[in-house]
Amino acid sequence: MSARTNPHPPRSELSRRGLLKLTGLAGLAAASTGVLSACSSTPSGAATWSMWSSSPAERKVWDDFSKYVAGTLKVESIPTLTPSGGYPTKLDLQLVSGTAGLVTALNGTLIPTYAARGAHRPLDDLIAADPDFRLDDFYPAIRKISTFNGQTYAIGFDVAPTVLYYNKSLLTKAGIPLPSRTEPMTWETFRGLAKELTRPPDQFGFTCAPAIDDLVSWIYCAGGNVMNDEGTVSTLNRPEALQAIQFVIDLFVKDKVTPPISNLVTESSLSNFMEGNVAFMQNGPWQVVNVRKAKFDWDVIPFPAGPAGSTPRVSGSSFAIPAAVKGDDLELAWKLLKTLTSTGALDIYAKAGRNNPARLAAGSAFKPPPDNLGVVQQILAGKVAGGHPFDVTTNWNQVKQLLGQDLPRTFLGQVSVPEVIDGLTPRLDVLMKQHQDNIRQAQARKG
Repeated sequence: MSARTNPHPPRSELSRRGLLKLTGLAGLAAASTGVLSACSSTPSGAATWSMWSSSPAERKVWDDFSKYVAGTLKVESIPTLTPSGGYPTKLDLQLVSGTAGLVTALNGTLIPTYAARGAHRPLDDLIAADPDFRLDDFYPAIRKISTFNGQTYAIGFDVAPTVLYYNKSLLTKAGIPLPSRTEPMTWETFRGLAKELTRPPDQFGFTCAPAIDDLVSWIYCAGGNVMNDEGTVSTLNRPEALQAIQFVIDLFVKDKVTPPISNLVTESSLSNFMEGNVAFMQNGPWQVVNVRKAKFDWDVIPFPAGPAGSTPRVSGSSFAIPAAVKGDDLELAWKLLKTLTSTGALDIYAKAGRNNPARLAAGSAFKPPPDNLGVVQQILAGKVAGGHPFDVTTNWNQVKQLLGQDLPRTFLGQVSVPEVIDGLTPRLDVLMKQHQDNIRQAQARKG
């Protein structure tokens, strides 16, 4: 585990209990001492950074990144790689103990959480003082995802819309014409194909994760959202959101076009698709690096178009600088962050198929296979279909945990969609009020 280079880091603005409570990890506070004591000091002047990594293919990418950093900055590069499932917990503990790296990777859904709490510093002053850095070379969607309260808190390294993967071999075997590479199919066309390609118990038409992260793309395509534009109340009980959720649940419960769910917690759309007997998978281009191992022919196409069109979730990840990084460390941190998000580094990322890079200048490096991979850049550029930046709150972990308590039961047909949403709405509204409090507190500190 790596530590920041300053042997006497300034006191963090965060309390351990405060950050862990905010991120939904308060139960880990009592166990944190042993984890933190395992951290060791790193050489002064080293480029320390953190990232999640859950497969050998991903680790190879970050190893190559580290070599690029060391060669570019002429300093020792020390990445801390953690499996994706445990990354937020480890990062929380490092931030509250002052042992985080100079630069930390953040999933876009966590940027408002950390920014509101003051865990990471805004970067606008560093950007304004650096004539060589061009923020306009990054896709607008990732710039939106990386801001909070009108300030830039992170610089993106990847951004991509949710797309539809499909098993070309399976469709060809069934004698079904391959779908358009650029024109999104309608929901009803998609549903019809999924039903036609379902032949239980060995073949199914569709797979997705039984969770809000996947449901939200359908909600956006119906013209709905989890919350209103101001983030003051939940809107899952509005007709657009209810229509979208019901459509997906019907695929599972009524049409039965999905593989049977044996465990809601461990259900994996990627594993289902890689078996070779599922026609369509909802997922992001970040899975290209893993799907390339498939033993069948496959490709990607735009997400199915609902009443509001094909406007699925656009997700992104970024690098940020912890608020406690000061002085000479801050100068190195900014150089490190720029290097990690440079065209040279993101070319490595893209060529490996890890995901679509956040920089427009590096976009061409995200090359096939699959054959239609270029549709990702076309969607982000607004030339094909569209996308909707993932709207989240400053307490998104709590929102997600609440939705994860009851919503998955609808995928099993145990409870109706309206009944679940009716029960969730009052509790979601409480979290929206908490979200507004977080914003007000952040504004007060800024003022």
